[in-house]
Amino acid sequence: QVRLVESGGGSVQAGGSLTLSCSAPEYPYTLGCMAWFVQRPGTERETVKTVGSGGRATSSRDFAKNILDLQLNSLQPDDTGMYYCAADSESCVRARQRTFQYWGQGTQVTVSS
Repeated sequence: QVRLVESGGGSVQAGGSLTLSCSAPEYPYTLGCMAWFVQRPGTERETVKTVGSGGRATSSRDFAKNILDLQLNSLQPDDTGMYYCAADSESCVRARQRTFQYWGQGTQVTVSS
């Protein structure tokens, strides 16, 4: 079992920003895939869609350290939810065909209007 450590959640007002971070400090190899998911109240968990630099949600990965950061900008109340980090020893294509092998406990993001 791989332990994923998440941090950075919290409460912000609309328009604010947060950076979430996920790491796998004890995994001795490079993880094949890391990703962020969000579960909003009353909905199913889904992938956080990231875009290129300058977008509302951008991610950056340090492959050597197995760290995946998620920068959330211009947050809106609809972004409220539990954010989960997921990882897999295989590729993202393979992981998404079934389910990710490893999941973090989640970090709560609450955006108030």
